[in-house]
Amino acid sequence: MIEVESLTKQFGSKRAVDHLTFTVKKGEVLGFLGPNGAGKSTTMRMITGFLPPTSGDARVCGISVIDNPKEAKTKVGYLPESAPLYHDMTVIGFLKFCASIRGLKGSAKNDAVERAIETCFLGSVARQSIDTLSKGYRHRTCLAQALLHDPEVLILDEPTDGLDPNQKHEVRQLIKRLGESKAILFSTHILEEVEASCTRAVIVDRGKIVADGTPAQLLEQSGNGSLTDLFRRLTTRDTEEAA
Repeated sequence: MIEVESLTKQFGSKRAVDHLTFTVKKGEVLGFLGPNGAGKSTTMRMITGFLPPTSGDARVCGISVIDNPKEAKTKVGYLPESAPLYHDMTVIGFLKFCASIRGLKGSAKNDAVERAIETCFLGSVARQSIDTLSKGYRHRTCLAQALLHDPEVLILDEPTDGLDPNQKHEVRQLIKRLGESKAILFSTHILEEVEASCTRAVIVDRGKIVADGTPAQLLEQSGNGSLTDLFRRLTTRDTEEAA
């Protein structure tokens, strides 16, 4: 469903993403782990067609994001980091607006909005203005817009960032459930989310993959059953070099 092949992004002299290659299959939830600045968001922006790669390619459902970006985007639901909202709109008004942008009309649009509201547990706030919502409900509204067109692929950039423990649990369970029928790539630096939601995870550092495996395989690779220790061992080279 997602095929990333030697994907690279250069910003001047800085190589943010360095020849990344990985796949995400249908029914798979891939956690994209790494410290801040590791290249996670840049990679996701290239896969979704928001940033052009310097070299390499990404395919969504077999469609190249370079050769056929518009068609590839129809297959993707994208939740960017700090996703923008129109605060003067109601939740249902915002979702109808997003559905229209996606080309949905009439009963298909209304059904899609109702389905997204139900999936993301937004029924109790559907007619509230977005500026009156808690951060958790705003986050769910952002996630709901990514689900409107029932995409085959979901790309979620730190979907639980800033949520309280109860809200994080709800979103993790939702991701896990959606992952049964879709291919999901979501970035995080919260290691507990690997075991809570992922069928597989990769760890990236300085734009390169430094580990790839199921949660059990990564725990075994750590040598002591600690994902935190493995993460620190693979991603603290900058700190060590500066010391």
